[in-house]
Amino acid sequence: MLTIGSRGSQLALWQARHIQSRIQSFGVETRLEIIHTTGDKITDVALSKVGTKGLFTKEIEEALLARTIDLAVHSLKDMPTDLPAGLTLAAIPEREDPRDALIGHSLASLAASAHIGTSSLRRAAQLRALRPDLQIQNIRGNLDTRLRKLDEGQYDAIVLASAGLRRLGWDNRITELLDPDVMCPAVGQGALAVETREDSGEAFQLCKRLEHEATRIAVTAERAVLASLGGGCQVPIGAYATVNNGDIHLRAIVVSPDGTQIIRKQATGRSSDAAAMGRAIGDQLLAAGGRAILEAVYGHP
Repeated sequence: MLTIGSRGSQLALWQARHIQSRIQSFGVETRLEIIHTTGDKITDVALSKVGTKGLFTKEIEEALLARTIDLAVHSLKDMPTDLPAGLTLAAIPEREDPRDALIGHSLASLAASAHIGTSSLRRAAQLRALRPDLQIQNIRGNLDTRLRKLDEGQYDAIVLASAGLRRLGWDNRITELLDPDVMCPAVGQGALAVETREDSGEAFQLCKRLEHEATRIAVTAERAVLASLGGGCQVPIGAYATVNNGDIHLRAIVVSPDGTQIIRKQATGRSSDAAAMGRAIGDQLLAAGGRAILEAVYGHP
């Protein structure tokens, strides 16, 4: 019997049950254990202002290390680039749609000074660059809570990851999918991470069978950008990589919170160079003005 650790939100449980179903198809019994994380407990403050890496992973990783669970299912975009010693990403399954989605209105149909809800500094900064007139407001809560707040008229539109909406069967709520050249996604957006102890045990060996190579290559490049920028998951940084016939194309941005500065870099190379390409793009972003933006926001790197 393997125990799977997960956050308790509707989306987190869908993701955990999805992985549970795949593991059970291998003939292995499993059970789910819900673990409440720091990020779940902080509901009235914008996540970008909390300043703690691993907001949605720390307590789950502690349970892995304490051996009270055998594997954990996360949204990869919630995971810091540095894992605790003794843990590893045993598998990154095939990615869902990585794009951001507008619900309520398309970008072009939003009235002047419309109120847009998002809890992401990355999304807010890019929205301000696209439409400086918009009123960006913080919104927290699970997906169903955010959709309810939109339906109640608290916002004219909200921005969410399309992957979560698709997984929960709510893709009919999507008004507009934002192309990555319009709004660069978060690092790892749309991808799941299956984390185990780094001990080559049963959980590690089983989870390895869930691996999707092209997704691993793409997110390796994206996470290398984030690592070189010294950022956690709540930063005004976006990166998106695609893999095709052994080649990888990577684009990445750093945006000032007010949206007045966007630094963009991109590169194409061999998939085997994904990590090195990501580090190089990160260094280029820092040198081109990203360092000053990040220092102004966070005092680093």
